[in-house]
Amino acid sequence: MQLAIMIEGQNGLTWPRWQRIAQAVEDLGFVGLYRSDHFTNANPPDIDSLELWVSLAWLAGHTRRIEFGPLVTPSSFRHPVWTARMGKDVDDLSGGRLTLGVGAGWQAREHHAFGFDLLDVPGRMARFEESLSVITHLLRDDAPVSHDGAYYHLREAVLLPRPQRPGGPRLLIGGNGERRTLPLVARYADEWNALFATPDRLRALNARLDALATEQGRLPGSIARSMMTGLYFGRTDAEVTARLNGRAADALRGAGMLVGTPEAIVAELGRIREAGIPKVMLQWLDLDDLDGLEALAATVLRQLS
Repeated sequence: MQLAIMIEGQNGLTWPRWQRIAQAVEDLGFVGLYRSDHFTNANPPDIDSLELWVSLAWLAGHTRRIEFGPLVTPSSFRHPVWTARMGKDVDDLSGGRLTLGVGAGWQAREHHAFGFDLLDVPGRMARFEESLSVITHLLRDDAPVSHDGAYYHLREAVLLPRPQRPGGPRLLIGGNGERRTLPLVARYADEWNALFATPDRLRALNARLDALATEQGRLPGSIARSMMTGLYFGRTDAEVTARLNGRAADALRGAGMLVGTPEAIVAELGRIREAGIPKVMLQWLDLDDLDGLEALAATVLRQLS
């Protein structure tokens, strides 16, 4: 089981906080550091937020080991040409450590505030699928690309220099939707990232993805599997209770989150691994709690190594 850290970049992320977290994740032995791509939160107040690609370019040049990327960057306010271009350049700068996580977009408030059209769900997913076609062709095809779709138009477009990694950075698609999302994973993605799912749910989704991959003529094992989920961790029961702050632990576990002391977290990670998910991105919401991050590494991560 591999453990990575995921932070919500719209939850007060500043340069000092980003720099401290990146150094801690690198030094403590976590496999990677991921972050969301939002202008702001779904509900006020608005607080600090670093721009995604600027922060990832800094990370590429100031870390040496960890993998990293967006979970996820949306097609609703990221044109696929820019996503492909910036993705391959940041991946090259890092020596091939970027995972390019992409999604359709969902948060209405930021789209309204900054003037982006979110679209209804069918339109949003249609635009996302078209963006995937553009991104994959630009990254994977050496020949110039032409595309005449409902949302994007390219004429003999080519990105130079070509990606150092053949095909560019690994493409990740996040989400649990069996009707829209998983078919796109089976067609386009190198990695599927589940969200907040119990082991039983993960088994069912894995089986569905295996079937869809086979229909696409792909080996199911060619698609890596991971999950991003919430974490309520403490070294003692008292610390866990404090973290919960009145939330019901059983309800959080039922929603696919990890709750408990190191022994409980390790046991649940084992069940997730048995369900076919070998990597978990743990949502770390307190951007200043580096002591807690160190405790997580010293207890949970140490038992997994």
